[in-house]
Amino acid sequence: MRPSVTLKNRVRHVPRAGVATGGVVLMLAIVAPALNAQSVELLQEYLRVDTTNPPGNESRAVEFFARILEAEGISYETAESAPGRGNIWARLEGGSKPALLLLHHTDVVPADAAYWDVPPLSGEIRDGYVYGRGALDTKTLGIFHLQAFLALHRDGRPLNRDVIFMATADEEAGGLFGAGWLVENRPEVFEGVGFVLNEGGTGTVDDHREQIGIEVTQKVPMWLRLVTKGKPGHGSRPRVESAVTRLVRALERIREHDFEPRILPAVDAYFKGIAAAAGEEWERPFADIARAIKEDREFLTWLQFNDPYWHAITRNTCSITRLEGSGKINVVPPTAWAELDCRMLPDQDPVAFMEELRSVIDDPGIEIEQIMAFTPASSSVDTEVYEAIETVARKYFPGAAIVPSVAAGFTDSHFFRDLGMAAYGYTPIVIPLEDLEGVHGNNERVSVENVRRGTGIMREIVERVVHGL
Repeated sequence: MRPSVTLKNRVRHVPRAGVATGGVVLMLAIVAPALNAQSVELLQEYLRVDTTNPPGNESRAVEFFARILEAEGISYETAESAPGRGNIWARLEGGSKPALLLLHHTDVVPADAAYWDVPPLSGEIRDGYVYGRGALDTKTLGIFHLQAFLALHRDGRPLNRDVIFMATADEEAGGLFGAGWLVENRPEVFEGVGFVLNEGGTGTVDDHREQIGIEVTQKVPMWLRLVTKGKPGHGSRPRVESAVTRLVRALERIREHDFEPRILPAVDAYFKGIAAAAGEEWERPFADIARAIKEDREFLTWLQFNDPYWHAITRNTCSITRLEGSGKINVVPPTAWAELDCRMLPDQDPVAFMEELRSVIDDPGIEIEQIMAFTPASSSVDTEVYEAIETVARKYFPGAAIVPSVAAGFTDSHFFRDLGMAAYGYTPIVIPLEDLEGVHGNNERVSVENVRRGTGIMREIVERVVHGL
């Protein structure tokens, strides 16, 4: 845990709205289209809330949601894990079945406006798309969850379980000020929770072929810092070896190293599920991905070239992301460091992984510091929540390949899987494959059509779970 943690709670106790059973159908017929249309305006407003992490300032998002919940007469609580690092949640009470948690994170990564066609925090609509940092990761999902939650409240029918809407801080930096902090400091909030709907899976379309992934597990992050030391000096008198040259040599060995591919059952199921929709070129190898990789090692290169995600879920990976040496061009520094974003397959032994990395570097003078690491966990596909996601997705996208998937990145779901909860990643949109480059990239966007349709899809998923449809 981090120091100087403060806690702030805010609670509103307002009775939930009720609707006579005979008026439910009529009310839903009126409310549903209004919610779908309203989602676009709400998303635009949400995208304009600056929650760039660092520094976060997620309490701004808390204020955004608090205004909406208060206007609806819904009780909620807030907590700051540190000044400005706010979290908010609200609960609709229901029956005794395991509660459903609707989770998304409010922070977004930085965006360089120089490379965007519109201001990154504008929420501008252009050519049928809503642009803004967080449009895909994950403010649109937050609006979907909010609208489903509000629909249940306005509906007033009895629920078979509690439903919790939660928006948390800091996921982009590991969640220690958000979901992870709440799990440790407010465990009572999660009592009785059995299922979590979160980010991690979505739909894509490529050459008219639709694929929808429902995330059930994810690769495990292992963030590392490599540190070297050497004799400092003047840049005009280079030594045979320096801290920088040793570090560069180590990084080149990592860059050239091929981690052994290994096909997990969930990965095999994913490739089999998308084989028929992936096109003639890929159908046969995807039907038996383990055999394809074994027969032709160059096949992995083709996977990476065509879709880095396909490649990433077949093996451990390390990306070199940060470097620092001297603070002045003509000074050979006494130390140099680099940071690696490594991702392990869920069944990887972290000790064995570190031993392999040290062997690859082959330099005892390189210190390896662990910045962050999580534990692996996965969720079963044999649950009522997974079934609800799959059933509703198939209704809206009948021709799509709908499969359980493995996330190459990580989400806050691991905090809850560690507690025995079944967590699923699904954002109910289908986007062109190239639009995925907007996630942590430039011109992040989502179509107005996806926002409106996704609102309805999420509402139907949640209604199937809480009404036993």
